Amino acid sequence: MGSPVVRSHTDSSAAAERVTDSASSSLLLAPAGVTLPVGGIGVANTMVISVLERRAEIGLRWALGTARGHIRARFLTESITLSALSALGGLAGIALGSLSTAAYAASHAWPVVIPAEALDGALLVRALAGFHPSVRAARMTPTAALSAP
Repeated sequence: MGSPVVRSHTDSSAAAERVTDSASSSLLLAPAGVTLPVGGIGVANTMVISVLERRAEIGLRWALGTARGHIRARFLTESITLSALSALGGLAGIALGSLSTAAYAASHAWPVVIPAEALDGALLVRALAGFHPSVRAARMTPTAALSAP
């Protein structure tokens, strides 16, 4: 038979710490995985309503000879601007969360770790959410746009 495996207390502690770190990371990433798509859907809905309410303006632009790319760029720019403005509230939340994280970490003599990737993902999701309404506005026919109420 083989010799028995002897494990020290430090091996068990390290394994337990790895499992706990993994579980807590998953627990913290789950809300972010839900809130990013919800924010993206909110921006997309706002932009779709904007396109529907401004059909007459889109039709007039078509009648004056505006290219599809210009219409698409206009609505995509509005989407990114809307995302940037809503990001101001998000930045206030990030600042408050970062300060509270730093204070808690300092009180326990832990290093402060705040991932920068989380900030980049939010703006990207919102910009992508505005892409569909901008394409929809660019594909609208001039006659349908001008006949809109």
